[in-house]
Amino acid sequence: MSESATAVATLPFDSPADADEQSPAWAAIFSLTLGVFGLVTAEFLPASLLTPMAADIGVSDGAAGQTVTATAVVAIFAALFTSILTRGLDRRLVIWGFTVLLVLSNILAALSDGLATLLAARVLLGIGLGGFWSMMAATAMRLVPERALPRAMSIIFTGVSFATVSAAPVGAYLGDLLGWRSVFAIGAVVGILALIAQLATMPRLPPLAAAQLGTLFALLRRGNVRLVLATVLIVISGHFAGFTYVRPFLEQVPRLSVETISLVLLAYGIGGFFGNFAGAAIVERSAPAAVIFGALLAAATAAALVAFGSSLWVAAGAVALWGFAFGALPVGLQTWMVRVAPDQAEAVGGLLVAAFQVAIASGAVLGGVLVDHFGATGATGYCALATLAGALLVAFSGRGVMKPA
Repeated sequence: MSESATAVATLPFDSPADADEQSPAWAAIFSLTLGVFGLVTAEFLPASLLTPMAADIGVSDGAAGQTVTATAVVAIFAALFTSILTRGLDRRLVIWGFTVLLVLSNILAALSDGLATLLAARVLLGIGLGGFWSMMAATAMRLVPERALPRAMSIIFTGVSFATVSAAPVGAYLGDLLGWRSVFAIGAVVGILALIAQLATMPRLPPLAAAQLGTLFALLRRGNVRLVLATVLIVISGHFAGFTYVRPFLEQVPRLSVETISLVLLAYGIGGFFGNFAGAAIVERSAPAAVIFGALLAAATAAALVAFGSSLWVAAGAVALWGFAFGALPVGLQTWMVRVAPDQAEAVGGLLVAAFQVAIASGAVLGGVLVDHFGATGATGYCALATLAGALLVAFSGRGVMKPA
């Protein structure tokens, strides 16, 4: 890619003058927030509904957990290639399309009669999830002037926080009350509401430049970019190996009821909500420090679950702190990645989303194997080891990563 093309690709507006004069499209920002809420909610639902899903379609917990893997694997490719495959389309059309896939995925999941149909539903979600996330920041940059971008991103990530707080506990509660299929049907309604909001508020967003593959390979040659990606692969895979199978753990080790599990998962979500703020506060000084903090705390809580998880209070407290720890990680990792490649924010965003999904997929696969062969503590133990290893990688990687980045 030529230098002039690269410059155009990284500008959020057609020119700096346009950026200064543009009025913020706050209604469109809120519609993106609703879309993010629906996508993250749908992504997290299997963690709270895994046991009844598996029983209903007649598969093991480990096999049902591969619905998370399917979503993650497809999201990898969607994140990497969305900008290339849709380079000639108005960006609002692409956003609308991904939200339609969210709706269709939830409907198909609610109507699924076996593992194959359920996996197909999660494949559709993976396309919508990976594509939407890879374009989200770049889209927000074109909806508001540069001075308003931090506020816009904080609004969008509020949708993530609310989904983190509500998806697991509400999903578990409603799944027990109405059945797991009804929960996915409700998810489809959320997606429809997001689509209506986006149809009503999103302005025309013609593509600014044609994306190319060369930029991705050039970014992978940067050492700091590779360090962030390696950290994501280790830490996030460990987290999702444990979190995907948190319900079986709570059922088998402390032997909690569905109602109590819902409360514990609510504590996890609330912890994640406040962990986002804690991570943001640490990021102001050092993004790598926020990653180390989140990873070390996740390792400590997972180790506590393995050693003392048969106690209700230890299990509940550790899961809440686990949520707090994880809340700090995406903030730290995303900020760190943007700061090490500020000249290619859009392309590096696709790489980061892809790395997250590889980590989620690998974590869910390995966690499923460990659960099926060693019980629920196997996945949790791996979480402790992987997150500790990730924290040590960042702390001892050298080249001053603890400095502001």
